Amino acid sequence: MFTTQIPSMLASMRALVEHETPSLDKARLDRCCDHLITRFQLPDVVIDRFANDGGGDHLRIGFAPAGTPELPPTLLLCHYDTVFPAGTLAARPFRVEGDHAYGPGIYDMKASIVLAEFVLRAFIAQPAPLPRPLCLLITSDEEIGSRSSRLLIEDAARTAAQVLVLEPPIEPHAALKTARKGVGRFVVDITGRAAHAGVEPHKGASAIVEMAQQILAIQALNDDDTGTTLNIGLANGGTRANVVPDRATLTIDARTWTVAEAERITKAMLALRPQLAGTALRVTGSFDRPPMERGTATAALFARAQAIGATLGMQLNEGSTGGGSDGNFTAALGVATLDGLGVPGAGAHAEHEHIFVAGLAERAALLYALLRAL
Repeated sequence: MFTTQIPSMLASMRALVEHETPSLDKARLDRCCDHLITRFQLPDVVIDRFANDGGGDHLRIGFAPAGTPELPPTLLLCHYDTVFPAGTLAARPFRVEGDHAYGPGIYDMKASIVLAEFVLRAFIAQPAPLPRPLCLLITSDEEIGSRSSRLLIEDAARTAAQVLVLEPPIEPHAALKTARKGVGRFVVDITGRAAHAGVEPHKGASAIVEMAQQILAIQALNDDDTGTTLNIGLANGGTRANVVPDRATLTIDARTWTVAEAERITKAMLALRPQLAGTALRVTGSFDRPPMERGTATAALFARAQAIGATLGMQLNEGSTGGGSDGNFTAALGVATLDGLGVPGAGAHAEHEHIFVAGLAERAALLYALLRAL
C-alpha cells in the first residue's frame, strides 16, 4: 500500500525538514506548526492547537471516523523540534542519495510525523474499521525536556488504551524500545571565601578544592551493576589564578533504569554536605524524566506488536536505551508504552543524520496494521 507513496512521502518530508525548528525559536516553530496544520486538515480529523508562550505551539490531532467504537484511544507521540540551530539547513540541505534521505532532524523525528500523516491518509482513502479512536500529539519541546508539553502528554495518556511513540528505533536492527533510562539534572553551587593567593591564602576557603571533594563523592554514586550513571558534564569555578576561589559550580547528568535508583540518587545528591571549613553547598535538581521501566503492560504490548509484525514478514526485536523520550512520562503512569516505531536510519543529532528510504513503506505498513489491531 505504501510503497507507491514513497515519492509523496519524501516530498512531504522535504517540506517539513526545510522548516528549521530549533527548540527555543518560537517564530520558526510556530511557522512549522502552521505547516503541520495544513498537512493534517483531512476528513474526520479534529485539530487542537495549544499555545505555548515559551516556545512553539503544540498540536493534538484526533481521528475517529463514523463507526469507530467509543473506547479509550490509542495515543501516538511525535515532536517537531530539533537540536539544530537555524542556518544548519544551508550547509546540510535535504537530499536523497540512493536509499538514504538526509536532513537536519529527519531521523529524530520528522520522518515519523510523515509516517503518521500518511497512515491517516490511508485510513481515509480506503476506509477500514478502527478498533478505537486515535490521538496524535505533536509537541515542540521534547529535545529540551518537554517542560511545557508534559502535562498535555500525561493528560492524554491517562485516558489512552496504549501509547505508541514514533521515536527512531534502536539500530542496527531497528529494534523497538521497551525500556529507557530516566534522566535527572542536578546543579551543585559551591561558595567559599576569597583571599589573595600570595599574601594571605590562609584566610581563604577554596570553592574549587571543595568542588574536587564533591566530584569524588558524586562519582562514588555510580553503580555498574544497576546501570546508574552520573556524568559531571560541567565544572566551573574561580576568577583569577592569584585569587583563592569563592565560587564553583558542577552540573550533573544522572541516568537510571529504575525508579528506585532515581530515588536513591536524588536523596544522595540532596544530602551532599561541604567537606572543607568555610565552604557551603546548594544542591538543586531532580529527575525530569522518570525511567521507562519494562513493565508487564509494555511487555504485553510489544508481544502483540511482534505478532502483528510477523504477519507482515517483519522480525521485530526489542531493546533498551539510555536516552529519554516522552514515552518515559506515559510509562511512568502505568500505561502500556511502545517506543522506537519511527523510520530506521542513523545519525540522530549528528551531521550525517539520515533515514533509510525503504524503511518508510515498511514502518508505515507496521503502524497501519498496529492501529487496525490494537
